[in-house]
Order: sequence, then structure tokens, then C-alpha cells
Amino acid sequence: MSFPIKICVVCSEEFELKPDKPGFANRCPQCSTPESTEHATARRLDSDERKAQSEVNEARRGAIRDLLYRKDR
Repeated sequence: MSFPIKICVVCSEEFELKPDKPGFANRCPQCSTPESTEHATARRLDSDERKAQSEVNEARRGAIRDLLYRKDR
């Protein structure tokens, strides 16, 4: 059984799409690997930033709840 031949959207080279290939289905294995650098650049939040973010999320949830469940008058 042969695997389907795909063309990489990044480098335009052909590759075989194998079942356990890491990364995206439209990228060759060489172009799929550099995506892992985003997690290393994420910074940690201190307690004040976490609290502020929590309050913003709570207000957002409340607004969405009001829009979804309010009675039309």
C-alpha cells in the first residue's frame, strides 16, 4: 500500500503522508518541527496579573451568561 503524496505548503517539496507523521498534514516533517518555540517564549504571570485575568474572565462569563439567558421583554 502506498501512502498519498502531498506537497508541503512551506517549502513546496513532495512528501509521503504517513499515519504517524508528526506535525501538520500539509507540511513535510522538516517544516513541521520549528513550531515548538512558542512555548519557550511564554512568560509566567505574577499573582496580581493572575488575579486581574481571573476578574476579567469572570466578567466575561457573566456577560455571556446574561446575553444567553436573559428574558426578552
